[in-house]
Amino acid sequence: MKTVVIIQARMSSSRLPGKVMIDIAGQPMLARVISRVQQTTIADEIIIATSTEPEDDELAAVCRQHDWPCFRGSHLDVLDRFYQAASAFSADIIVRVSCDCPMIDPDITDRVAGKVINSAGTVDYAANMLPPRTFPRGVDVEAFTFEALSKCWHESHTETCREHVTPYIYLNPDQFRILRVTNATDESCHRWTVDTPEDLELLRLICGHLGDSDFRWLDVVELCKRNPHWSQLNAHIQQRAVA
Repeated sequence: MKTVVIIQARMSSSRLPGKVMIDIAGQPMLARVISRVQQTTIADEIIIATSTEPEDDELAAVCRQHDWPCFRGSHLDVLDRFYQAASAFSADIIVRVSCDCPMIDPDITDRVAGKVINSAGTVDYAANMLPPRTFPRGVDVEAFTFEALSKCWHESHTETCREHVTPYIYLNPDQFRILRVTNATDESCHRWTVDTPEDLELLRLICGHLGDSDFRWLDVVELCKRNPHWSQLNAHIQQRAVA
């Protein structure tokens, strides 16, 4: 059984264009995400899934330069991009990660993916970002079987479901065996995703203090609690709704 981590990335962003290649304490954000995903124990292969749009040529070139496997597919139909990438790399289990999450945590990724990998076929989809959210925004992980992705690809037809990949799965619990992964304490007040200049300022502070990639999400929680004014930088940012 092959587990493939697919990192979703693109250069276009309405609020922070080119953010995937933006510098965060000496490293491009994409490099930080890849480095942290490489610390997982579950990944048989890690690929970057971007679009065929000309604006993503630079991203594809960087992947070639660093020998990072890259798949290019539809710009707007991201579900199709994931399905085609998973098919091309013969994935049995897909782990979905976003490139705007430089705090993505290896232990959380292992935990969420393990719920599907070790379920003996009893879990189709596991995630740590479904309500009630208890993890910080920015360590979001989804894991699902290729069969679930295939069913989603064949049967979901709305723009929202095609753009956001997995809503058809978690909005149809009667069709899929879904597992919500939660934390013992609620740390959902933290926002570590990069979507705005304010987000970027916070992540640069965090990474500038903690260094490269050898830290875990609870280290970041403790750091933010020792510096409560940091979290105020982006506390007002509203996450865009999926639907």
